[in-house]
Amino acid sequence: MLDVALLMANASQMKAVIEQGPSFSYFVPLLVLISISLILQIIVGILLIFIVKYDLNNPAKHYILDILENTATGLVFIIVVINVLITAFGVQKPAGTSPYV
Repeated sequence: MLDVALLMANASQMKAVIEQGPSFSYFVPLLVLISISLILQIIVGILLIFIVKYDLNNPAKHYILDILENTATGLVFIIVVINVLITAFGVQKPAGTSPYV
């Protein structure tokens, strides 16, 4: 399951990309990938809330629960792939900034 750490890491990466500005060679691709990752993480969180709210004891709802669970799993896989691509492009802090600030 994705957690708050990945959400915070993506937000931090987005901040670093925006600070580097459009002169950074991968500015647009990274901004798009990070945005997609953040949006999908929010969607997965909402899906998981709906999954928890459904009544597991009602067999009539098992089909919809299976669909929701499979969708959430597929989206998590896509998020992982997107974050691998984000890491491959590399997000660096702008030159001259301290890592301790």
